[in-house]
Amino acid sequence: MSCGISPAGFLEEEAPRLEAWLNKGHHGQMGYMERNFDKRLDPTKLVPDAKSVVSLLLNYYPEQTQQDPSAPKISKYAYGADYHHVIKTKLKELMHCIEEEIGAVSGRAFVDSAPVLDKAWAAKSGLGWMGKNTNLISQQKGSFFFIAELIIDLKLDYDHATTDHCGTCTACIDACPTEAIVAPYQVDGSKCISYFTIELKDAIPQEVKGKFDNWAFGCDVCQDVCPWNRFSKPHREPLFTPHPELLSMTQTDWHEITESVFDRLFERSAVQRTRYEGLKRNLKFLKQA
Repeated sequence: MSCGISPAGFLEEEAPRLEAWLNKGHHGQMGYMERNFDKRLDPTKLVPDAKSVVSLLLNYYPEQTQQDPSAPKISKYAYGADYHHVIKTKLKELMHCIEEEIGAVSGRAFVDSAPVLDKAWAAKSGLGWMGKNTNLISQQKGSFFFIAELIIDLKLDYDHATTDHCGTCTACIDACPTEAIVAPYQVDGSKCISYFTIELKDAIPQEVKGKFDNWAFGCDVCQDVCPWNRFSKPHREPLFTPHPELLSMTQTDWHEITESVFDRLFERSAVQRTRYEGLKRNLKFLKQA
């Protein structure tokens, strides 16, 4: 786990970017992105008397990936147990350690479940830079990690932002199957395969048929092609280990998956977000392509 710390305050640079992104409709049906605009930009509105944002990264890069090259794919972050639960437990332990050392601390833990611009805070605290695919990228670790925060009422020593190391590379832009990276550092979320396979509750539009590169839940293309991910190393978190059957599933296994198999394989996985019916919708869409 990596850690960086920033002073809590208004995210001045991010405010116009977020507003422009919402005005262009790049959030699609993700209505929650429109809500709590002020809180999203100012953690002191989320946590009264907040002084510091402690950003944390937890690696999820797997040792092995799916074996059948023709099988529908799921994003690597969903191989094991749902990260929300795994990380929330770790954050509570960290908070407990801080309080043991210095006494009572007021604050809250966040794991991708509240209006916090986690990538912006991680970048401000020097854990990486925002890449052209809008993922946080670390020179040492690549980008296959989860981001979480403790927002606390404690003044600490603060870190500084690092520099951008994307250079002239456009690998992620060139490789995106649905051309969702509409410009360097700009992603139209409503065109992203992750959006279509997870967030979208309606039927998947016919105009993207044949463009999913066999992704049934999420998409890792812009990370897989990123040169910085050659530095990714396998995680050491047992809870992120996939179900023994998952990686060996064939194309046929996926398309014939039953609800009981789904429940067994993804009992504690983030794949539960799309539910069995959603996964079947995605698989059917891939088969039609």
